[in-house]
Amino acid sequence: MNQEEKLPVIDCDVHNGFRSNHDLFPYLDDTWKSQALLRGGGLPLGGGLPYASPIGNKRKDANPPSGLPVGADPDYMIKQLIEPFNVEYAILCSDSMIAVSSFADADYAAAMCRAYNDYLIAEWLPKSPTFKGLLCIATQDPIQAAREIDRIAPHPDIVGVSIIGGSRMPYGQRFFHPIYEACQRNGMPLVIHPGAEGSGIFNPPTAVGYVSNYLEWHSCLPQTYMAHLVSFVCEGVFEKYPDFKVVLSEGGVTWLPPLLWRLDKNFKALRASTPWLKRLPSEYVRDHCFMTTQPIEEPDNPKHLKMMFEMFDAENMLLFSSDYPHWDFDDPTKILKQFPLETKRKILSENARALFKLP
Repeated sequence: MNQEEKLPVIDCDVHNGFRSNHDLFPYLDDTWKSQALLRGGGLPLGGGLPYASPIGNKRKDANPPSGLPVGADPDYMIKQLIEPFNVEYAILCSDSMIAVSSFADADYAAAMCRAYNDYLIAEWLPKSPTFKGLLCIATQDPIQAAREIDRIAPHPDIVGVSIIGGSRMPYGQRFFHPIYEACQRNGMPLVIHPGAEGSGIFNPPTAVGYVSNYLEWHSCLPQTYMAHLVSFVCEGVFEKYPDFKVVLSEGGVTWLPPLLWRLDKNFKALRASTPWLKRLPSEYVRDHCFMTTQPIEEPDNPKHLKMMFEMFDAENMLLFSSDYPHWDFDDPTKILKQFPLETKRKILSENARALFKLP
């Protein structure tokens, strides 16, 4: 085994699944349990996304021998992901649960998040010291969400807060600020993950409306991240909360440099629109924002990806993610081959170690 194959890995996007739609019932009180029964068990399962992937969204080899659903068997996850790839920590994010923010009933969504967070702490985190969790909040009611952050964040194996990319307004707006205040108060980064844009009460998944199929939807996801990122900067979130950090997960990376070039240029002429900003927009992004590698763009010429990485602070802003057990899983031993060893070390583990305060 060569030196590069021995590099430790911190996987920042691992999806733990549910054994059944009823997994959260023991963690719901009777009022919300009855509501969940009316909804067929209560789990969002994609939040009613109007697009279906023609190949599904899971690896075909990820079905556990136990017969449990894909991603629902922690022992098999350890065997298939943790052990073969030298994963020090797997940061668990339930892509089913974060879709609760697409529900019209804010109180039901908040109750489901409370139940999931208790379930995560009771039934997943004790299974392995490699497992760390992202607590889930619903964005419909930021005050309730902030209370849930305060409740769960002190747990030693909870390392961040997860929300969905879909929304009814850009995330920099003041409506959401109680969430960011709670994140800063508890030293928790906010991880934004896609999965239900265009469903439920969310806006359409693109700037011009609804697309026709999953290929279009999946390809256009960076639009959501661009809008949220510009909003975070221009609404002054990073001035108001100087210790607040944001992770843009599973939205690609190469769109960032041209967006920041455009934003910096326009800011120089239009800065009177945002008098609270004291620095260039790109400087706020560099100091407060991170992106995950998966799904990394794959140009025909690999040198072009390396050139794009040189156009922003990729060495310090990127976090490795495999997206296990989804179909577009990234093998940590195969990506970033053209980069120097120390750059790979930072991206594969050290940036995440510092951000999530991991030993």
